[in-house]
Amino acid sequence: MPKAGGTGTVCLTFDFDAMSLWIARGLASPGTLSRGEFGAHAVPRLLHLLESRGIPSTWFIPGHTADTYPELCRRVVDAGHEVGLHGYCHEQVSRLSRDAEWDMLRRANEVLTGLAGRPPVGHRTPTWDFTPHTVELLLELGVRYDSSLMATDYTPYYCRAGDEWPEDGPYRFGTETELAELPVSWSLDDYPYFEYVRTSSWIMPGLRTAGDVFGNFLDDVRYMVRDVDDGVCVITFHPQVIGRGHRLLGLERFVDEARDLGVEFARLDRVAEEFRNGRRYGTYRPEGG
Repeated sequence: MPKAGGTGTVCLTFDFDAMSLWIARGLASPGTLSRGEFGAHAVPRLLHLLESRGIPSTWFIPGHTADTYPELCRRVVDAGHEVGLHGYCHEQVSRLSRDAEWDMLRRANEVLTGLAGRPPVGHRTPTWDFTPHTVELLLELGVRYDSSLMATDYTPYYCRAGDEWPEDGPYRFGTETELAELPVSWSLDDYPYFEYVRTSSWIMPGLRTAGDVFGNFLDDVRYMVRDVDDGVCVITFHPQVIGRGHRLLGLERFVDEARDLGVEFARLDRVAEEFRNGRRYGTYRPEGG
């Protein structure tokens, strides 16, 4: 029996952190900073791949990256891709006061507005975390959607403000706002799978094979197509990670195989606007159910 909704939508998103990722973590040595610099080296490869397959995408760009690589970031815009807020220097948002968070958002918004010629409508926290003030500040800034939270997988929803979580009682849900959420997942992010990071206190091993990682990604899309009407699958990449040759080949295969499943590719701003206009993305309707 045909499904009631669309087959599904895959949104490819790219967090172009460059050196800001390492600076924010206090790992600003020449070696680690060069890893961020590789992200800029890889951007033309990614733009070529997307153009060759006619895929629109969303790029979350810290203000620091846009200030450091203005011409390269302009190429992203000129190629027809969306740019969204991603902090100024990849700040750990949960450590910021309300005033510091507001100052950071305004500064980043000013930089990206100058880059794209219009204010960004999308936002992703650099740490995939919120403060009690984040939703309020984003709405005040005019942002229409966020893509940082993980309460669902294929179903957009509206962010709440004012949640409370006392230790001596049940979780208390706050008030739903007008800020749309296009959810993400660490399991659909290239960084923890691929990136090797070692400090004096911890190691992130990374270095998984591209076939294994994209096999996981593709199975998430397969499940969505099978059991969810008109679902949305958001996948996160970082140019300094995905831009290596064998991983780019894996991304090419993933895109081609996902397209064979009948999904379309879209920018997050388009999905968010259609959701806000009433499109019912992501209804669970299991095969045979």
